[in-house]
Amino acid sequence: MDQPTSEVVLIRGLVRIPSRVFAVWGSVVFLKGLWDVLGRGEPEANLYAPQPWAFVTKAQWLRYGLFELAYGLSCLALAWLLWRYARFLPESISRPRREPAFDLFR
Repeated sequence: MDQPTSEVVLIRGLVRIPSRVFAVWGSVVFLKGLWDVLGRGEPEANLYAPQPWAFVTKAQWLRYGLFELAYGLSCLALAWLLWRYARFLPESISRPRREPAFDLFR
């Protein structure tokens, strides 16, 4: 079978994939942070403590929830920046196909 002499590489997609990953992860972390700060989120240590908030104080848990909010927002901002950066890249490029240095099945 004749090998093609050129290959197409999708450049914009290589940037949009991590953008989507950061968007999903940032959304999950941000929503978990909202649940911990505004909702009824509490640490798992409360399940095993003799009385609630014995091991982890409410102030410590609020600080952790605020960290989750900041981390989630930073992941969402990075996703947005990557998505915007992808607009400046070409959709795909065509380049000559190179022979691999090592072929496993030859």
